[in-house]
Amino acid sequence: MSKVVIANDHGAVEISQRIITHLEKYGYEVNHLGVSSEDSVDYPDMAAKACGEYLSGGYEFGIVCCGTGIGISISANKINGIRCALPQNSFAARMAKQHNNANFIAFGGRIDYQDDVLDMLDAFIDESFEGGRHERRVEKIMSLEGGVC
Repeated sequence: MSKVVIANDHGAVEISQRIITHLEKYGYEVNHLGVSSEDSVDYPDMAAKACGEYLSGGYEFGIVCCGTGIGISISANKINGIRCALPQNSFAARMAKQHNNANFIAFGGRIDYQDDVLDMLDAFIDESFEGGRHERRVEKIMSLEGGVC
C-alpha cells in the first residue's frame, strides 16, 4: 500500500478532507498531520511537519494545503529535498511530475480552480517522471538549495 503525508492549515480543512477521502478510496494509507478545525495555525509549521515526515522515508509523495496554496508551497520548497508544485490545472499537475519530478503538490482551500482538485491530484498521481533532459534540469533545481544566485 502506498503512503501519502498531508498537512493543512485552517484555510484548507474542507479540501484536505476531500483529498484524504479520495486517496483512501483508492487504497492509499494517508498520514494526516494537519488540522481539522478552523482555529488559526501557521502554514509554515504545517509545511515543516509534512516535509519532515516525508523525508523520514516511506512515502510516495506529500500534499500541503492552505488558503491559497501559495504560502504553504513556498514554505515546503524552502526545505532541502522538496520539490512542491502548485498547479493551476490538470495539465500543470501532470507536468509537475513528468518534467519536474515534484514530490509534493499543494492546493488552496479558498481557490476556485478551473479543474477539480481531485482531477488535478489524479493527474499528478498517474504521471511518472520522464527523466532524460528533465533529469539534468531537476538536478540544477536541487543544486540551488541553500545557494546564492
